[in-house]
Amino acid sequence: MKLLLRLAAKSAWNRRFTLGLMLLAIALSTTMLLGIERVRHEVRAGFSQSVSGTDLVVGARTSPIQLMLYAIFRIGGATNNMGWDSAQALARNPAVAWTIPISLGDSHRGFPVLATNGDYFRHFHYGDGHALQLAQGRPFAEVFEAVLGAEVADKLHYKLGDHIVLAHGMGGAQLAQHADKPFVVTGILARTGTPVDRTVHIGLDGMEAIHLDWEGGAPLPGLHIAANLVKKFDLTPKSITAVLVGLKSRARVFALQRDIADGEGLREPLMAVLPGVALDQLWDVVGIGENALLVVSGMVVVVGLAGLVAAILASLGERRRELAILRSVGARPWDVFLLLSVEGLGVMLAGVALGVLLLTVLLLALGPTLASQFGIALQPAWPAAGELQLLLWTVVAGFAASLLPGLRAYRLSLSDGLTPRI
Repeated sequence: MKLLLRLAAKSAWNRRFTLGLMLLAIALSTTMLLGIERVRHEVRAGFSQSVSGTDLVVGARTSPIQLMLYAIFRIGGATNNMGWDSAQALARNPAVAWTIPISLGDSHRGFPVLATNGDYFRHFHYGDGHALQLAQGRPFAEVFEAVLGAEVADKLHYKLGDHIVLAHGMGGAQLAQHADKPFVVTGILARTGTPVDRTVHIGLDGMEAIHLDWEGGAPLPGLHIAANLVKKFDLTPKSITAVLVGLKSRARVFALQRDIADGEGLREPLMAVLPGVALDQLWDVVGIGENALLVVSGMVVVVGLAGLVAAILASLGERRRELAILRSVGARPWDVFLLLSVEGLGVMLAGVALGVLLLTVLLLALGPTLASQFGIALQPAWPAAGELQLLLWTVVAGFAASLLPGLRAYRLSLSDGLTPRI
């Protein structure tokens, strides 16, 4: 066996250029396979960790997925709002520890605007229970103050003290502007990797103030209320989009969900969804992208293995005399078969190892950029159990593919190798 391994090593060295290209192809395939797998898991983890510690999300009756889309991910819009008195009734419920009212509907240069109150910064958590942290400044305290998510500040190059103008509605280039009531940036949140990063946060009173002289999505003709006069009006919201609810005891979550569905103590029909359950349902809907990534990564490996087999088969024509000489000095057909198989296994193992190393180098170089530009926090790490299983199956598949050239070499006769046909 030692002699066989030495022969395989010397033969590989003589064909180092060809084998180097095969090694590079396998390494790139492994890098892409492992990279896609890590991106897939990171996206799913970030998706499921967009909100943490919230027991219920309450809003007007719609589908649970739609409620989560606009309340947590700021995607789409509410079919209907819920009354402020209903939000207050929820806050007074003996089972409720805290509530976070949120109001959506406006935007700033493509980023959603979320109106809330100070409880948002005290009670909203994400990931594994991480609280929101301010990278700069302080939370909003006055009517026309705003706190920006990290992505908003980075993309639009805002800093503390800058003034921003909000637009009425979401999306579109021709939105009406609240130009007469600009907001000043008082804080910038630390990056979270969640929809918080791409959100402009203002107070509920600020949302009311910019719409005092608006009706039906447009300014009222002949009426203008200056920014310095808005405090003379009642800025208590009449309706909001949704309420995030935290309970004193999670054992009460299903009972409160049922009470809200039955309308107990409420003046309007509402629904309450469990974030974890709704996120699982939502992932089932958008998880087709995850399956597509798996298919793409699998095809990459198949292409790499096909290249390996093709290269080894092509090289057999050049090696027929070499193999025949081995046969003439006593090598058995089985030894020739093992020689080709060991070479294929060696190339696969080396290619997979090089692919893991290449991915580590790429993550070290590009990790900060991925985190800042796309919110995907990929860190160099030893392959997890699932990744090791993928790599093992890749090696096994490569070894199995290399058996085909070995079987062909096995069938080469001594006379065919010494006197090749022309």
